[in-house]
Amino acid sequence: KLQASGGGLVQPGGSPTLSCAASGSIFTINGMGWYRQTPGKPRELVARITEVGSTNYIDSVKGRFTISRDNAQNTVDLQMSSLKHEDTAVYYCYAAIIPLGSTRYQIFWGQGTLVTVSS
Repeated sequence: KLQASGGGLVQPGGSPTLSCAASGSIFTINGMGWYRQTPGKPRELVARITEVGSTNYIDSVKGRFTISRDNAQNTVDLQMSSLKHEDTAVYYCYAAIIPLGSTRYQIFWGQGTLVTVSS
């Protein structure tokens, strides 16, 4: 499973960090990343990172968010900075995991953590 943490109420310009940890019977993890969703809108991919550290970001967060992972700890972080009101959303982490005893990747999701940008 994936357990996300961080978020909450943040002032504009703030710099919180979201963290997500994978646990369970894991053989290996491929891609990890973060989506976000606001009411009435589809979930959008914010940032992703491969097992070797290649990253991608949506244009609206480039230069403000940084995704990183710790392969030994099976964690992925999203460092957010210069937050804007439009960054308010529920953020979901995901991981493409091959469980022990399996040969196929499965996508696992965190429970979602709300980030509210407001003064």
